[in-house]
Amino acid sequence: MPLIVSLIRSSRWLLPVALLVSLLSGFANAALVALINQALRATGAQLATLGLRFLLLGLVVLVTRVVSQTLFMYLGQRAKARLRMQTIDRLARASFRDLEQCGAARAMGALTQDLDSIVIFFVSLPSIAMQGAVIAGCLVYLGVLSVPILVFALAVIGIGSLGTHLVGARALRHLRASRAREDDLLRQFRALFDGAKELKLHHARAQAFVARELAPHVEAVRIQRTRGYVLNAFAASWGTLVLFGFVGLTIFVLARDFHADASVMSGYALVFLYLIMPVEGLLAALPTVGAARVAFERIAQLEAKLPPEPSHAAALVPAFERIVFEGVSHRYARESEDGFFTLGPLDLAFEAGELVFLVGGNGSGKTTFAKLLVGLYAPEAGRILVDGVAVEAATRAAYRQRFSVVFSDFHLFDSLLGLPPERDAEARALLAALQLDHKVRIENGTFSTLALSQGQRKRLALLVAMLEDRPFYVFDEWAADQDPAFKDVFYRTLLPQLKALGKTVLVITHDDRYFPLADRLVKLDSGQLSAGSLPMADAA
Repeated sequence: MPLIVSLIRSSRWLLPVALLVSLLSGFANAALVALINQALRATGAQLATLGLRFLLLGLVVLVTRVVSQTLFMYLGQRAKARLRMQTIDRLARASFRDLEQCGAARAMGALTQDLDSIVIFFVSLPSIAMQGAVIAGCLVYLGVLSVPILVFALAVIGIGSLGTHLVGARALRHLRASRAREDDLLRQFRALFDGAKELKLHHARAQAFVARELAPHVEAVRIQRTRGYVLNAFAASWGTLVLFGFVGLTIFVLARDFHADASVMSGYALVFLYLIMPVEGLLAALPTVGAARVAFERIAQLEAKLPPEPSHAAALVPAFERIVFEGVSHRYARESEDGFFTLGPLDLAFEAGELVFLVGGNGSGKTTFAKLLVGLYAPEAGRILVDGVAVEAATRAAYRQRFSVVFSDFHLFDSLLGLPPERDAEARALLAALQLDHKVRIENGTFSTLALSQGQRKRLALLVAMLEDRPFYVFDEWAADQDPAFKDVFYRTLLPQLKALGKTVLVITHDDRYFPLADRLVKLDSGQLSAGSLPMADAA
């Protein structure tokens, strides 16, 4: 509900005007019924005047319908853009840990399908408002013809609305469930592309993936979505049935009891015939309203799961002398394992200008350690100090700005985002140093291509990191995809150059032949610092 209220407030005068124009169109539609009924009883002299009124009312209906639809389409697209940017901003400001737990599928679903449902709702609003106004106007006209018939009509509408609401509530539950399952389906769609190589190389795996992973989700979504729409159709049919029952009782029973004359009966018949389409149109909009309601709920739930992280990032990246871990620990669930894995408690320090290698077996917690170090994760216990000052929640964003990182699962943007244009010349020089100038050009801060091997893409990621010129560099298995010649360049040339510039460098590596080049070796074993965490002189 807060999202809806926020959209209404942001629309200012447009939404009230659009609704007013839609209602005017609906009432003009209803007035046409009364005018037609008058024309059926009018003399020849009166028909000319009534014809002119009919023409004017028809123009009012046409103009107001076009204006209301235009306004609501504009409002729908503006609401979509506003909600999309609001959701993107919430994603950008959320903590990395919350983003991991939320998952990309949930966010992508909110940014695409949920927002589309809201736009469809806005596009259908003029029709809903106009049809509602037509129904209201026809009921008023019924009251003019006969007050008892109006009272009976209101009672019937109450009964019909109650039945429609009860059935619609069940339909909404199925729509909610199907929308939740679509998040799982979206994850599997991503796996279909991300695992395309593995699926193509193993026919049985591809068949099993489609049959056991995709097909059950597709079928579950189909069943629940069908149930929701069928129930909405039943609700609409119930409303139509109640309307026809009302028509039959009024014309064949109540009109006789109240001794209505022929002109009143013709008015009843005309109003009832005119009411059928607006009522059916209004009932047919139930799925659209239900889908929009689910979409608003899911976007609100997503925002609740992603509270904004305190962010006071420093404009300038300050240097440091010492970063210290004091009893830092972090616990997390690992895939395909029961229980939790605990990293730490860890007590160690990094000095400015030193080159440190972090080693350990697979699953020992090296990447998690790197995420703790750079501030992507907050310690569950202990604290991190920079030059004796503890990193708090309010300063963690500023603390992160000291680091340039290339993770093993890095993402490479196609342009030098956040870097000044004057760095292009330096970037071109680095392209040559990284032996990529024959493959990639940099034009207006944008890479000419990213269609490269994994090793070459990692070199581009290294280029971006070096252009950032941060005090602390972290490389997570960076050399794993490099050929032997360039691996040697990385360890013997690039790392010493960074060290000579006063940078602190942490390299997560398994390349033991280069261990002697480090100032210090930090070794993790099952989340704990081992005795191998010694200066290289001592380790030797």
